[in-house]
Amino acid sequence: MKFQLDKYDRIILDILQKDCTRSIGDIADRVGLSNTACWRRIHKMEEDGIIRAKVALLDRKKLNINVIVIVFIKTAQHSVEWIKNFHDHINSIDEVIEVYRMAGETDYLLKVAVSDVAEYDKVYKKLIQISGLADVSSSFAMEQIKYSTELPLNFF
Repeated sequence: MKFQLDKYDRIILDILQKDCTRSIGDIADRVGLSNTACWRRIHKMEEDGIIRAKVALLDRKKLNINVIVIVFIKTAQHSVEWIKNFHDHINSIDEVIEVYRMAGETDYLLKVAVSDVAEYDKVYKKLIQISGLADVSSSFAMEQIKYSTELPLNFF
């Protein structure tokens, strides 16, 4: 479903993506709207699911999460039952922080956050317990060049 968002909504979303702790008054001043109009817009975007959640972004290094692993999974299984089982299994592994079903040679791409390689080995052993996997390969990130949770706002 496509939503009709105007320039005020875009500015509000841009501000909230950078810092959702800003007060309605501060956001309203930056956007050039009254507090009530600004609050209504934010509330409507929350109701519409455009704003899914307001969260705190944590510093992974300060939490001893020193290694990001990209995992490539190939499978010969594609039944609805297998996919549900795979999703359930993957969702039970806390260290898996992102999962994508892919087109191309790799069926699934996972992003895993762990403290060290030994901790990743524990995750790997959980992954290979999933029946029907043809290949599980991993790449370790050496350096994070860019990280953002902000979505581009130029597609609507």
